[in-house]
Amino acid sequence: MRFYTNKHPFYCGIDLHARSLYVCILDDDGQTVLHKEIKAKPEPLFDLLTPYLGNVVLGVECMHCWYWISDFCHEHNIDFILGHALYMKAIHGGKAKNDRIDSYKIAHLIRGGNFPLAYVYPAEMRATRDLLRR
Repeated sequence: MRFYTNKHPFYCGIDLHARSLYVCILDDDGQTVLHKEIKAKPEPLFDLLTPYLGNVVLGVECMHCWYWISDFCHEHNIDFILGHALYMKAIHGGKAKNDRIDSYKIAHLIRGGNFPLAYVYPAEMRATRDLLRR
């Protein structure tokens, strides 16, 4: 298992859903800078991340709807990492679970160097990936 260990001034964890995103941004000291729920669209996400562009890494758990965020990050030169869903469940599983806690834990795992990486498929390979997974 590989972990993301690069250092950044800000770490963004997103709990991803089809219609909404719960975004948590931590600074290098582990203090919560932002914790907010937004619509799952590029415009609100860009507005939220604008003050941190060039200084943030964005991580999501590998779920069914991560493609658009990966493409969004690629388009705006934002560092994007994808978390391996099975290993993340083992690492941050707990009694209390909700979107707010999950987004914080994702950001915290990235900051602490404990974020298990999954392969980010390039856009041109995703159709093949989806076909093979069926």
